[in-house]
Amino acid sequence: MSHRSWMYDRKYPGGRIVKARFKDGVEEFVTYAMSQDIVKSEGGIRCPCIKCMCGSIESAENVKAHLEKVGFMNDYYVWKHHGEREPTNINIEFDVNTDVSSSGAQAECGKFGRMQEMVGDALGVNMSYEGGGQEEIIPNNKALKFYAMMEEVNKPLYEGASDSKLSMCVRLLAAKSNWNVPEDCLEFFSKMMLDATPVKDNMPTSYYDASRLVSKLGLQVKKIDCCVNGCMLFYDNEFGTNDGALEECKFCNAPRYQVRNSDIHRKQKKVSVKSMFYLPIIPRLQRLFASMKTASQMTWHYYNKTNSNVMRHPCDGFAWEHFDTMHPDFAQDPRNVRLGLCSDGFTPYIQASATPYSCWPVIVTPYNLPPDMCMTKPYMFLSCIIPGPSNPTDGIDVYLQPLIDDLKRLWIGELTYDIARKENFTMRAALMWTINDFPAYGMLSGWSTHGKLACPHCMEHTKSFNLKNGGKASWFDCHRRFLPANHQFRKKKNLFKLDTTETDGPPPKITSYDVFHKVSGLGLLKFPDVGHRIRCDGYGEEHNWTKRSIFWDLPYWKDNLLRHNLDVMHIEKNFCDNILHTVMDVSGKTKDNEKARWDLPLYCKRPEMKIQRLPNGKYLKPKAVFSLTSDEAKSVVDG
Repeated sequence: MSHRSWMYDRKYPGGRIVKARFKDGVEEFVTYAMSQDIVKSEGGIRCPCIKCMCGSIESAENVKAHLEKVGFMNDYYVWKHHGEREPTNINIEFDVNTDVSSSGAQAECGKFGRMQEMVGDALGVNMSYEGGGQEEIIPNNKALKFYAMMEEVNKPLYEGASDSKLSMCVRLLAAKSNWNVPEDCLEFFSKMMLDATPVKDNMPTSYYDASRLVSKLGLQVKKIDCCVNGCMLFYDNEFGTNDGALEECKFCNAPRYQVRNSDIHRKQKKVSVKSMFYLPIIPRLQRLFASMKTASQMTWHYYNKTNSNVMRHPCDGFAWEHFDTMHPDFAQDPRNVRLGLCSDGFTPYIQASATPYSCWPVIVTPYNLPPDMCMTKPYMFLSCIIPGPSNPTDGIDVYLQPLIDDLKRLWIGELTYDIARKENFTMRAALMWTINDFPAYGMLSGWSTHGKLACPHCMEHTKSFNLKNGGKASWFDCHRRFLPANHQFRKKKNLFKLDTTETDGPPPKITSYDVFHKVSGLGLLKFPDVGHRIRCDGYGEEHNWTKRSIFWDLPYWKDNLLRHNLDVMHIEKNFCDNILHTVMDVSGKTKDNEKARWDLPLYCKRPEMKIQRLPNGKYLKPKAVFSLTSDEAKSVVDG
């Protein structure tokens, strides 16, 4: 320890200048750490500063900066986390020779490739639980079972093999997923491999054997029966829902199972009319702490906040800070997970028939990770698949019940083993906000985005109106109220809406508590409680609320400063389409149509664009100055 006394002799008296000996020692430490195999395998140095405490993997430059700023963690004379001391106590060794990045295995594994990479990270380290006079920290029972199972199935197929039984099973399932390979074909491949190899003990014998083995990873999928009309789920939970034994919908009395009249089907398993898939998020979040690669990054948001005006990550935003202020017990442990949710409809197959099919995936992503990881495919967890064939509209809350139940459990906490810090902790998680396009915003929030009260910011204070000929709601000239009080545009009578000046200010801002009190005051019910859309008194005139969103069941939801976000990509795409169609004067898609021209003189002073009546009784629609001629449109396309 004496030869490393410089580690805790950082600054000269007065506390301003870092000693040169300390800087040289830090350089010595970084050089030594970079030469160690454990640092090379982790892709960076575990920062031993007093804040990171070897819980965060950083670059050499960041480690130097951290150490010079705050110094080393207490009693770290022996650099045991950087390869200096071999573990001497309880060791769980896993014989893992699988290189998931070689021979194109990672590419072939497709969406399972990252899972196999995680397995390699978790098992490729020497699990050491150090005593040294202190209480030994071992994984909890679930984690121990997981690691014991991995030790069993991740042994090489034979001596010198680069694949294990687990990796072969993962690659088989990846082939089915990536190229839609039939199960019979996979059965043929399995038997072909068994016939071709002299070592048959560790090879998957069938597709069923492969799927059963991979399912032991704990990333299960639940198939939940639901009403064919989307009224309810046949589902039990500990929060008061006990509908799992019902055989018909309690709202519309639709049957749960397909009706079979033939006697030969009496002993066969009942087949549900409609089902949804739910992929529990708790084990998936726990797996983030089972891998050395991701566990060390789950506190990135805590150690990389910035006070600059540039928002690099949601943790730099005011909504994040507000949540930390409202829930300091949650913010105390940086490993607690912050989540975002998004959903949108898509057509899963090319439609040959005239009847479309709309399927709605619900994706959850953790924001703890750095920007280059948190919005990438491996960390966007598919949690629900809401079946079609039609848009679930307000009934999307029915299908979100299992996810909300898991979020309630995560707010209380789930015991989880953190492989980076070699300790058990209570992992908590909170849903920060949702991200959707405008129609889905209405489905999730409960404020309908249709009609003249569609704007969720203006609400009942909107100045929208219905077009006389077009019949649609219009928000024309609603923007001037947001201008400064002395802005010159406020006094223009004919530049915007006809004979109108603007003296009003912007609509009042309402807090999340105001929204919660409004929803509660109207006596709105959740869709799962009533099984259908309801209309409270004053809908469309005084408010646009259609339901009490299921997100209000989360105990912290009313404390969230930012609950629903609009997906800018969708909005920009739609605006771009409308502008292009109008400027290019695309027939049937331009917004500058005949009804718009009839409405124009009622609301605007644009005499040059007014429809003119010709002597022969016909009407002429003058060409707008903003629309291109045929030659101009062709030059734009060709250019």
